[in-house]
Amino acid sequence: MTELNGPDAGSSGPAGSPPSRAQERLAALGLTLPPVVAPLAAYVPAVRSGAMVYTAGQLPMVDGQLVSAGKVGAEVGAAEAAALARTCALNALAAAASAAGGLSSIKRIVKLTGFVASSPDFTGQPQVVNGASELLLEIFGDAGRHARSAVGTAALPLNAPVEIELIVEVAD
Repeated sequence: MTELNGPDAGSSGPAGSPPSRAQERLAALGLTLPPVVAPLAAYVPAVRSGAMVYTAGQLPMVDGQLVSAGKVGAEVGAAEAAALARTCALNALAAAASAAGGLSSIKRIVKLTGFVASSPDFTGQPQVVNGASELLLEIFGDAGRHARSAVGTAALPLNAPVEIELIVEVAD
């Protein structure tokens, strides 16, 4: 098992290689992979085992700061939470790319698990997690179709509204 979280998470692979289709789609969306978010506790952002990369849960962090806090259905609306899930997915993709050797090494998205800190009466977790799923489809096309779980929870680290983790398959 290999644990990686290098600084060049968004690299395309070997120097001078052409950008991958996923990188082109990411750029067309006006996005770049952010730096890998530093762990908040005793874990690493992503671990590669064979042809699979498993990410730790990623929060909606931008420039080292949590973008929003609170429960979805109370302090945070569903549309805002879906946008936050998209940010989480981008962070998870950066972590996966760091362990895979670059975005171009990611062959497909296998599984996405989304956790939504929910008020007791909120039941729209699937729509919130769609923010992450739809981003991965936009970036990877059919290779972005994945199995998924959308889980409501009482609380998440730092009072984050959403947390996303990925399992991806990488090229040899």
